[in-house]
Amino acid sequence: MTRNRSIYVCGGCGYQSPRWLGRCPDCGAWNSLLEEVPAASPAPGAERGLLPAVVTLADVEAGSEERIVTGLGEFDRVLGGGLVRGSLVLVGGEPGVGKSTLLLQALLGMEAAGVPTMLVSGEESPAQVKLRARRLPGARDGLRLVSETRCEPVMACLAEHRPAVCVVDSVQTLWSDVLSSPPGSVSQSREVTGQLLRVAKGKGITLVLVGHVTKSGDLAGPRVLEHMVDAVLAFEGERGQPYRILRAVKNRFGSTNEVGVFQMTGSGLRDVPDPSSLFLEEGAASPGASVVAAMEGTRCLLAEVQALVTPSGLAMPRRVTRGVDHNRLAMVVAVLSRRAGLSLGECDIFANVAGGLTVEDPAADLPLALAVASSFRDRALGDAAAFGELSLTGQVRYVVHGDVRLQELARRGFRRVLAPRRNVEELRAHGAVPAGLSLEAVTDIRELVRGLIG
Repeated sequence: MTRNRSIYVCGGCGYQSPRWLGRCPDCGAWNSLLEEVPAASPAPGAERGLLPAVVTLADVEAGSEERIVTGLGEFDRVLGGGLVRGSLVLVGGEPGVGKSTLLLQALLGMEAAGVPTMLVSGEESPAQVKLRARRLPGARDGLRLVSETRCEPVMACLAEHRPAVCVVDSVQTLWSDVLSSPPGSVSQSREVTGQLLRVAKGKGITLVLVGHVTKSGDLAGPRVLEHMVDAVLAFEGERGQPYRILRAVKNRFGSTNEVGVFQMTGSGLRDVPDPSSLFLEEGAASPGASVVAAMEGTRCLLAEVQALVTPSGLAMPRRVTRGVDHNRLAMVVAVLSRRAGLSLGECDIFANVAGGLTVEDPAADLPLALAVASSFRDRALGDAAAFGELSLTGQVRYVVHGDVRLQELARRGFRRVLAPRRNVEELRAHGAVPAGLSLEAVTDIRELVRGLIG
């Protein structure tokens, strides 16, 4: 009988090495390799003759998935209509952002609707969970609570009580007797998630796992966890801001483009059905500010893009962003310098999206360029909103969902919108321009900057 030799696994990326290394060759992290003893493999031929069943697609009956409504409208929106029975969902976010509050509030809402629920808490004691539940709406008497970190007793509780929905907070605190590695290691996280996955699929229990994140904002543990689960949700929020955003990174039963917006209050999280009212600043526009109509899934969000351009005393001027991709700002500044004739090479440029929102829509290129040019010339843009993608040649390119953007802008009271020429021609041809709204076609960023700012 051969002895299982120890292997060293990186806690950040899962890289395996037969010997200890000070630095991981894959991700470059220092002192991240931990010693682990792999589980004994079965003897050769032990499972010989056990062949899986082979079927064709014609023999498979595909019915509509059964969903469980959580009671939080924005949470159900991101999931695609609710939790799918028998699915495995992973929710990640920074410490203190409100992951436990969100899921506990969802459990209380489902319990009040008659759905049997269970909470497995490995980080908080039952007394701490009860203190948190006191300030949240919903019934509290029927929620079953398990304070355990060993995976085997948790599996036994799930098999005995058979809840419809179970939340595990968090997956990094669970450990299995099969492995000798510490809780939270790569092997333990992979083994525990595999066992929970078999329970979820075999007994039809919906499991929601809370996951930790690294300093870079990525989910902690091996990347294989994101492939094992059915949905990966990211809960985001700026410190000091009451707003929280839930994004779907992966969803096998719905869209990955939807976002949910919440507001953190003293009595828990509240749905925000009209996020534009939060992210759009009120009052007259000032130099360096423009309004963007960005698409987040099927929803259009209006936000204020702010820019500050000031002379720099450094050899390498700074480019600081918040809510906008740093490389996107560098590209927009290069286009303005080369195509629009703005001397931005010796200026510090700061870009921000008000309210803590992160905008990834390419249609934010044009509002960002207008905000930078407006701050550089110290001239306000007025009450105009804009959307459009900016090319390296200075052309303003077509973007999708122009009709949805116009409807949201008209609803918020805007009367002047700058859009790519192809979008304007398409919207006018289909009669999709709301009454009272002036839609202006934009072709080149150079002419636009000269016309609006001078």
